[in-house]
Amino acid sequence: MDLAGIDAVLFDMDGTLVDSDAAVERAWRSWAAEYGVEAGAALAIAHGRPADQTIRRLLPGLDESAVDVASARQLELQYDDLSDVTATPGAHELLATLARLGMPWAVVTSADVRLAQARLGAAGIVPPVLVTVQDVSVGKPDPQGYLRAAELLDVPAVRCLVVEDAEVGLQAGRAAGALTAALKGLDGDLRLDDLSQLAHHLDPTPITP
Repeated sequence: MDLAGIDAVLFDMDGTLVDSDAAVERAWRSWAAEYGVEAGAALAIAHGRPADQTIRRLLPGLDESAVDVASARQLELQYDDLSDVTATPGAHELLATLARLGMPWAVVTSADVRLAQARLGAAGIVPPVLVTVQDVSVGKPDPQGYLRAAELLDVPAVRCLVVEDAEVGLQAGRAAGALTAALKGLDGDLRLDDLSQLAHHLDPTPITP
């Protein structure tokens, strides 16, 4: 895949830049036990989606007020669970490559700002632009978050590369008109084993000491 036309990179957070899968799973298992939901059913659809979308699918009988309460509880279970949250393999190498190339980047996440800042901080990552679920009216798979990030970077979405590890995020990237890079065996315009692979795609020139 030719990345010569890419002027910015837009990252998902959980599972893409930040390895928080275990913390996410713990939170959904705890939440599911509290709400009488099968944990496997929650985990099967939760990844990459805003909590309220997942909760509406799991508990369609809840009214909007109850969904808000349930969503807040699900996020509350995650805020301080940071003991094993780290950067994903290759994340810091890729961000250093983007800095060297002078290429802007952003994070677009289905988390709220408190959780996003906590997890990114635990991973030692400070994004120049952060778009959270609180910045959009509709979350992934709607493209609104990625379109907003492209706007904030002043780069057309069609010249952005969206990096994701969830199908709903890839759908959002495609709907925004961006090219996509997919982790975890998913199908994007570019398939990645880890983020260091993308670093080499963007800058194949080896660094001389």
